[in-house]
Amino acid sequence: MGIKETFKAIGDPVRREILEMLKDGMMSAGDIAARFDMTQATVSYHLSQLKKAGLVFESKRKNFVFYQLNASVFEEIMLWAAGFIGGEKDEKTE
Repeated sequence: MGIKETFKAIGDPVRREILEMLKDGMMSAGDIAARFDMTQATVSYHLSQLKKAGLVFESKRKNFVFYQLNASVFEEIMLWAAGFIGGEKDEKTE
């Protein structure tokens, strides 16, 4: 899992919407799918892409699959992005 896979995963509006829903806490796959006008298989594909990118955790309880955000990956993205702003100036450009 790298930054490229992470950005590819969040590049899709459906996956971004799923991430927004998960900000409020863990949700079952069925509850997530119920909020979209698409097949369960399509939603499962989006969830698998988020999981592959490390953006969500999956846990199984009885016959249900639950998803929750992986906050550490978001922290890594923020640290990476912060390196592009407010950094030290290169001595050659001063």
